[in-house]
Amino acid sequence: MLIRKLFKFESAHIVRNCSSERCRLSIHGHSYKVEVLLEAHALDHGQMVYDFGLMKGTIRDVIDAFDHAICFWDRDEADYIRWAKEYSARWIAMPVSPSAEQFSRLFFVLIDAILKQTDMNNGEDVVTLHSVIAHETETGYAQCFREDAYNPRMGAIALDQVIFSDQCKAEWKDPHMMDRLLRGERFVNPHITLQVQP
Repeated sequence: MLIRKLFKFESAHIVRNCSSERCRLSIHGHSYKVEVLLEAHALDHGQMVYDFGLMKGTIRDVIDAFDHAICFWDRDEADYIRWAKEYSARWIAMPVSPSAEQFSRLFFVLIDAILKQTDMNNGEDVVTLHSVIAHETETGYAQCFREDAYNPRMGAIALDQVIFSDQCKAEWKDPHMMDRLLRGERFVNPHITLQVQP
């Protein structure tokens, strides 16, 4: 069974090397929608794949970091990167170009790591990330599956290469979330006292 949670954010970027002159030469923004699809083949004690409320924690924080941020490819011109960091408190350096395709892959890698490092405490079966859809416009989106996320032919995405500005991290419930993720520390979902025995 699949469940889907929708997140939204506003962000700016330049997509270098693309066909559209407007996109490759000008900073511009989008109203992004990100769909996170989780999969399980059994239900938890609440008879859910995964409680939507749990997705309002670490997963929402990592996506919300992109809101009102400028995102740039860490291989872009040094002057542009310096300017972005100087004039925006909220910025994210990415090891790949900030296209819709790469946003879907980046979010997949981040959320997959979060789920793998989360102790689930309400009888969840194996909950896995099925796919991530990144809508850049009302008419265009990219959908990333597991084989896409870790495909080196699409550009390697290592967690330690995704750099969030101090302002982005300061607004997380846990400002050290990314450091904990990189160290392989566990995230713990709440323990539930059952009201009705399954």
